[in-house]
This record gives sequence, C-alpha cells and structure tokens, in this order.
Amino acid sequence: MNRTYEIMFIVRPDVEEADMDKLIEGFQKNVTDGGGEVRSTEKMGRRRLAYTVRKFNDGFYVLLNIAAEGQLITEIERRLRVSEQVIKFITVRMDEEEKRLAKIKAHRETHVKRSASPMAQPARVVSMDAAVEAPVAQVDATEADEPSATVDEPVEAATTA
Repeated sequence: MNRTYEIMFIVRPDVEEADMDKLIEGFQKNVTDGGGEVRSTEKMGRRRLAYTVRKFNDGFYVLLNIAAEGQLITEIERRLRVSEQVIKFITVRMDEEEKRLAKIKAHRETHVKRSASPMAQPARVVSMDAAVEAPVAQVDATEADEPSATVDEPVEAATTA
C-alpha cells in the first residue's frame, strides 16, 4: 500500500549546484527503482539554520513529495543518513494529515454558515412604563409573543411596606 511522504533534507552549503542536482536525481532514481513515485521536487534554496549542525550555519533545503511503501522509505532514510553531503533530514507521513484535513473540510461543509443565514433581531427589553404608554398597534411581533402589559390591562405598582 503506497502512502504519501514528505522528505526534507539539508545539503551542505559547500556542495556545488551540479553535485546537488546529481544527489537529488540519485534519490529520485532510488524511489522510482523501488516502486515508488516522486510526486514533486522542490529546491528551496540556501537558508540559515536555526542552530549549528555539523559545524554548518546554513544549507540548501530540498523537499521531496513521494508516494511509496514503508520499506522503501526506510531505505531512502538509510541512504540519507550515510550520505556525507546531507547534514540533516526529516520524513513526515502525509496521508494521515490529508485524511484528517479532508474530514474537517467535509464536517465544515455539512454545517450551515451563520454569516449566510439572516440574523434574527434580538428581543427588545421594554419597561413596564413604556409598555403602558405604547398603543396596541405599535407592538412588534417579537413583543406579541411575550406577555406584556397593554393599554387595556391595569398596571399594578409593587409596594412594599
């Protein structure tokens, strides 16, 4: 079963451009000979490292997107480890991440966006004095659902002794 992987490796800064191209082509050939597929290759250029690695402060970053079996990835990692030109590498399995993102996207599409639906007007708070003075014809539909005092009903004042 082929899975998707991202392999990023850092090549020493003193390596010539032609040698770096040969190194990348060698890793791509190893993947294709092993039954995998190289989906994309990206040379990200020379960048400064966050910390010193093997006495180097910068290096050339290369990103490979690969679809392959786990055994082939183990072999590629072994070759990266023994290569003197590669100072650091990392392999990340991406198919689980893609599956997780697809699940989140599907979940979001099933829910209705709140911004797309019309907003309901919040119920107004009406004091008892304002409700007594307001004519019956001016009562909103939102206020008609709530029990409120009208002109016909007497308003009792609460008195405490």
